[in-house]
Amino acid sequence: MKKGILLVNLGSPDSPEPKDVKKYLGEFLMDERVIDVPLWARTLLVKGIILKTRPKASAAAYKKIWWEEGSPLIVLSERLQDKVQQQVDVPVGLAMRYGSMSIHKGLQDLVNKGVEQVLIIPLYPQYAMATTETILVLADEIQKEHFPNLKLESLPAFYNNPEYIEVLSQSIKNHLNGTIYDHLLFSYHGVPERHIKKSDITKSHCKIDGSCCVTPSKAHEFCYRHQCYEVTRLVGEKLGLEEGTFSTSFQSRLGFDPWLQPYTDRTIERLGKQGVKNMAIVTPAFVSDCLETLEEIAMEGEEIFHEMGGKEFTTIPCLNDDDSWVALLAKWIKNWA
Repeated sequence: MKKGILLVNLGSPDSPEPKDVKKYLGEFLMDERVIDVPLWARTLLVKGIILKTRPKASAAAYKKIWWEEGSPLIVLSERLQDKVQQQVDVPVGLAMRYGSMSIHKGLQDLVNKGVEQVLIIPLYPQYAMATTETILVLADEIQKEHFPNLKLESLPAFYNNPEYIEVLSQSIKNHLNGTIYDHLLFSYHGVPERHIKKSDITKSHCKIDGSCCVTPSKAHEFCYRHQCYEVTRLVGEKLGLEEGTFSTSFQSRLGFDPWLQPYTDRTIERLGKQGVKNMAIVTPAFVSDCLETLEEIAMEGEEIFHEMGGKEFTTIPCLNDDDSWVALLAKWIKNWA
């Protein structure tokens, strides 16, 4: 049985123009695992409110970070795909959950190459409804409808894989080499608190009360909050970071429902007010740099920090196509294939 790989990332508009951003946001925000409310309410919110106001502002943000080659997320994902393909013997495809580079197209390309068994690799270290789960659910639906003879498997969340922690820690260390910083902030993409409770397979463990994430439970297999804090803890141990010199926060909240806290923007503001002058920030919920890292953190975050009296604001890149990360992915693929 011929095997193949499908790397899957979030996606991007085709251009930073409002019409393309609107189309992309419409697909993204209408996903029931992103905005998990009844269809009528989601439609009213997304099409009646958000898509009437947000595309223009989001387009302006995309224009700030857009590269000559295209969307940074797409370009970086393609570089990763190319490098991994050079190190493995099985076909490596690339798809996006939203946008033109669809999962359907990605699977079709592999099938056209004679692939009969696919390992889907969601490019997210942590499991979440709005990332890994929506990718796997859609891939399963596409497989059943269009590729009934294709066998699908998926790479589990690798947030606590020692090899991944080693690669991430070394990347952080390398980028901070020679940099003076008072505080290292681990900023993860936020999700509504209800997503955490919906993902609780025990239906009772997750209380988001400060203790459940550090109390062993099988719920942690699908608990995004636990997995984020665990990455921070493991990297902190690996790098020998002192207590109080690093912390965790969550960015990119939307709407008025309670989202995971503490919020990144308010944390940056608080640290600046408390006298932190030199700050570094890393975004380990993302494998590839994107709008949320390049604009929200590297631009808006730095502006907030300087307004609060901070001086040096160091943004650590995502793993992107880092050679050690490429080698690790290639190793996992070889072990599977």
